[in-house]
Amino acid sequence: MSADAMRGLGPQVLALDEGAEADRICAWMVDTVAAQRRRGVIIAISGGVDSGVCAALAARAFGPKKVYGLLLPERDSSGGSESRGRAVAEHLGLPYEVVDITPALVGLGCYAQRDEAIRAVFPQYAEDWRCKIAIATGVPGGIHFFNLIVQSPDGAQQQARLPLKQYLQIVAATNHKQRVRKAIEYYHADRLNYAVIGTPNRLEYDQGFFVKNGDGAADLKPIAHLYKTQVYALARHLRLPDEVCNAQPTTDTYSLAQGQDEFYFSLPYAQMDLALWAHNHGVPAAELAEALDLTEAQAQAVYTDIATKRRTTAPLHAAPALVEPVLQHDER
Repeated sequence: MSADAMRGLGPQVLALDEGAEADRICAWMVDTVAAQRRRGVIIAISGGVDSGVCAALAARAFGPKKVYGLLLPERDSSGGSESRGRAVAEHLGLPYEVVDITPALVGLGCYAQRDEAIRAVFPQYAEDWRCKIAIATGVPGGIHFFNLIVQSPDGAQQQARLPLKQYLQIVAATNHKQRVRKAIEYYHADRLNYAVIGTPNRLEYDQGFFVKNGDGAADLKPIAHLYKTQVYALARHLRLPDEVCNAQPTTDTYSLAQGQDEFYFSLPYAQMDLALWAHNHGVPAAELAEALDLTEAQAQAVYTDIATKRRTTAPLHAAPALVEPVLQHDER
């Protein structure tokens, strides 16, 4: 990037040579999967831009026939997610299958456990109601908490601050969804001797926006170094369907529509990308505030939130703790 392009904090700092980056990632994927002695790759295609880009890169790296796609909806999933996932797989010419994980989740108690926690706050909540949780802040720069939002069949919504016990139970129950999906991915990986692709972008990977042993589990993560803005740029370069290139980030976890910024991040992804980049490059909060039209106090609060999420989610990245190193025979 030229010195002129680097002047000032703005979208230009995230500019990417998409062609060169796609080539670099594809070469890395081939080398990585070969080193793991796998014959191809598995990818769960959610209908979002991250999995779409990973699928397109994999198809380019290995050829479509060596990429097995999985669409893994459940009863709370958006119908649009599945249709976009099918569009990606068919656009790329991937073999794929659709597995509805609802019966498995029912058997595990996912919905019952979640609904039990919801009824502790809204006793009238029933199976035909819809729900989500949304992040909130009591005072500027203060501690985040979550609101529970429910909607009755007639469309009326109610919300209330979610107590910690019920918040933890709802999150624990919904985490079954990511873990069941990953179990299915690894079944097919074992069956085909394939490697499993993880699809987090840099914002999600850095800030711990994944479930340990769920969507956080993978054999390779090809876009974990890319900001979400850069992933969208790659999607357009790779000529993914327009509906994928224009899809807004969602959790697709709760029955009510929910954006990622509403659930987890302090800002919409484009602003959050810039804030993370600025934090990583030591840009003063005052400069971030000017770039994002925030007060300096608000910008500093975003920086604090980034650091807090890194600290509190560090265990998600950690390998299991051992009493002492366990050496392999060839290391002795």
